[in-house]
Amino acid sequence: MAVLGQEQNMAPKRRAASSTKAGGKKIKEEPEAPVKDKFTSAKEALKATGAEVKKVNRKPDSLCHLSNAEVHEDYDCMLNQTNIGNNNNKFYVIQVLLSGGQYYCWTRWGRVGEAGQNNLAGPSNVDAAIKNFEKKFKDKTKNNWSDRDNFVSHAGKYTLIEVEGEQDAEVMVDAVCSRPVTVKKNILPCTLGDATQRLIKLIFNNDMFKEAMESMNLDIKKMPLGKLSKHQIAKGFEALEEIAEAIKKKSNESTLAELTSKFFTIIPHNFGRNRPPVIKDDAILQDKKEMLLVLADIEIAQSLKAESEKAKEEMMETVPNPIDQNYQSLKCNLTLMDKKSKEFKIIEKYLNATGDRLSIVDVWEVDRDKEAERFTESDALENRKLLWHGTNVAVVAAILKSGLRIMPHSGGRVGRGIYFASENAKSAGYVRTSKNIGIMFLNEVALGKEHTITRDDPSLRKAPDGYDSVVARGTQEPDPSKDVFIHLDGKKVAVPQGKPIKQHQYEDSSFYNSEYLIYKESQCRIRYLLELRF
Repeated sequence: MAVLGQEQNMAPKRRAASSTKAGGKKIKEEPEAPVKDKFTSAKEALKATGAEVKKVNRKPDSLCHLSNAEVHEDYDCMLNQTNIGNNNNKFYVIQVLLSGGQYYCWTRWGRVGEAGQNNLAGPSNVDAAIKNFEKKFKDKTKNNWSDRDNFVSHAGKYTLIEVEGEQDAEVMVDAVCSRPVTVKKNILPCTLGDATQRLIKLIFNNDMFKEAMESMNLDIKKMPLGKLSKHQIAKGFEALEEIAEAIKKKSNESTLAELTSKFFTIIPHNFGRNRPPVIKDDAILQDKKEMLLVLADIEIAQSLKAESEKAKEEMMETVPNPIDQNYQSLKCNLTLMDKKSKEFKIIEKYLNATGDRLSIVDVWEVDRDKEAERFTESDALENRKLLWHGTNVAVVAAILKSGLRIMPHSGGRVGRGIYFASENAKSAGYVRTSKNIGIMFLNEVALGKEHTITRDDPSLRKAPDGYDSVVARGTQEPDPSKDVFIHLDGKKVAVPQGKPIKQHQYEDSSFYNSEYLIYKESQCRIRYLLELRF
């Protein structure tokens, strides 16, 4: 698609790895790895990252009154225990502290979300303080501190919660904030246009992350035990998998309560004095999965920011503009579209015909690193359509960096795949905004031969044999006689332009709007990003 009068912001391209050795000999290609759903991929990525050993800057408990205290070595732990049956949801902090040349063992305990009670034992020598610490740890967990790397949870005892220090790349669950920069810097001017600067600021904004989480009932203050490590979040994914299996087997509520207690022990929540709720059906389970997926995607964005933060912290007189740094970290070209262009008018008409009074702020063409190369795997597929995908503004940076990924394996009406819609109003229902600004994607989807369904089928993991995609036909669909065709990289792509009309042949369908499913990530390519006012 030709674009006129554009502002073009180019991120550096990485050279594709060659499949040919010097001398012209072909390298035997590795077989394609099986496609993993987004839930599994996020869990494995977090576990892999969490396994890294990092320097931790440990701080005394915020409620300890000792002056100029510091944590002695790594004698510092956060414990948690949730037991729904007994309405327990409590924490226990143990630290060895050094202050004024003397040693103390500090403990604080209580219900999650409250200050609780505390005790300061000492002053004493270092050996006595450590002995006190290790005894408390053993009493509360039934584990030896010296063997904490092989920690085993025991019924009726506390579980060790892995938290990361200030210097780690972390998911901030009690505050999403940046550390102030104290060294005076000469920051270079931003090279991006005004509109793209605004977009990058939005998708990397820490207040937005907090706002987005709160809009999903993920009040950050309700996970108050500090900064959960990536590895700890991965354990949360595993706990939810156990609950999913129990729900599938129709286990009794006692079993579900026990497994839910385990999840809330791993991922601390603040329920006040209320009894923690049991995760006993797919709807509640899906909410908790989405919570962890949002945390995982926010972590991606936070990690992308780390490089620009690092540059600001280094002793350099001149540093790149942090907005440029964040943009470059996406490895994605965003090209602002001219609002007078023919292409913009087509997109605007598509929005107005199938949407619900949303207005366009700006549109960008998207060229993700390596996505064009991957999309060539679907070159043989015809029947291409430009389709909508709505999302949470908090995960836009992660999508631009990593692409649209296979959705979680449970909860989808049409199984485990990537969901698209031909009506903007349908996809807009999945958008989470920040200050009434939302982000949506228009994607070229290689549908190939479509398999039609009119009833929910959550068991689908791939298109049936002989088909390339699944379409859950709605009782209405944009008038196909109004479709126009554009050419993208030599391929003809249909773009709906008509208003939705009744589909009498599908009047008994359980779907109101059509949903388009692909089960291979290589069958879609993000073409446009729309900034919309809701």
